[in-house]
Amino acid sequence: MLGRRSGDFAAAEDAVQEALVVAVTHWPRDGVPEKPFGWLLQTATRRLLDAVRSDRSRRGREERWAAAEAVTSQAAGDDDSLTVLFLCCHPALTPSSAIPLTLRAVGGLTTAEIARAFLVPEATMAQRISRAKRRVADAGSTFAMPAPDERAARLRSVLHVLYVMFTEGSTSTSGGDLHRVDVSDEAVRLTRWLHALEPADPEVTGLLALMLLTDARRPARTDASGELVPLPEQDRSRWDRALIAEGLALLDEAIGARSVGEYQLQAAVAAVHDRAATAADTDWPQVVALYGLLERMTGSPVVAVNRAVAVAMVDGPEAGLRLLDDVDLPGHRLDAVRAHLLESAGDTAAARAAYHRAAAAATSVPERRYLTLRAARLTADPPA
Repeated sequence: MLGRRSGDFAAAEDAVQEALVVAVTHWPRDGVPEKPFGWLLQTATRRLLDAVRSDRSRRGREERWAAAEAVTSQAAGDDDSLTVLFLCCHPALTPSSAIPLTLRAVGGLTTAEIARAFLVPEATMAQRISRAKRRVADAGSTFAMPAPDERAARLRSVLHVLYVMFTEGSTSTSGGDLHRVDVSDEAVRLTRWLHALEPADPEVTGLLALMLLTDARRPARTDASGELVPLPEQDRSRWDRALIAEGLALLDEAIGARSVGEYQLQAAVAAVHDRAATAADTDWPQVVALYGLLERMTGSPVVAVNRAVAVAMVDGPEAGLRLLDDVDLPGHRLDAVRAHLLESAGDTAAARAAYHRAAAAATSVPERRYLTLRAARLTADPPA
């Protein structure tokens, strides 16, 4: 809304970020206001006006904007999040620039979190986002939802943004909490809106199905003390059956369109797990087949690692370990999976070393604790 009223998206984003900093400083001391969104919007409005007044070259625009009705509240129907999302995914930008910009502006992710999602250094990602902001500003875009034909050109990038948002919210890559519920819930909310806007697109439907089928397991992913619980050990009675039913219905709808895409395949994998009454009932050969299709479609190293786990469940841990030898994946996940498969294969010393490497590389506190505990549970090899 602030970007639409001011006509300057980059300045509006900076003002909102400053308002969030003010909130972090004042709310713990003064208490959360009765209407947090209105407070943030009013503070951001003041910050933006201050910035406009400090720049004489913008005085004409300040006068036009100041004449508009003061922003004091926002009706639910005026939420501009989806418009901002499409604006950031501008055709003047490549997907590698549009998606990080949108994650920063709409998803609220930090530059470091986005860099980890794209497997690049933080400094590289910061430069990419700055260049993207300038290109959108230079393109002179109007703050309005694109026409249907223009939306189609931006839709793939929009879907990727929502997917990364949800993934970060479901398993945070940093900080002390495993989940960032606000981020994953916002991703689901925006995807529901997008599905209402594009109900015939099977990948939009598939992405919403994937989110719901995954989010249904959230209550069981941590124990009473907040520690991570891996999928095979989760109490499946705690899974949200209503979300699973909705996700399965959406997946059937998407597959019925007979145009298979990566989000539908991921949703199909999630459905296999959600349909299994116990971990032992999981149809692992089907998971292997689905990941094989997905790997050929995307070439993603993350998918390759997941496929190795599935192959290990069908053909044994040694088979999975051989597949991992060909994977190049920065971060802790590759070592974490290697450690699990080495432990399954009975190579305790190598598994313990891999768990330690994974824990040292993990930036999420719950994941680091979990990996450290797994290493500690493996006793040293007995003397010869």
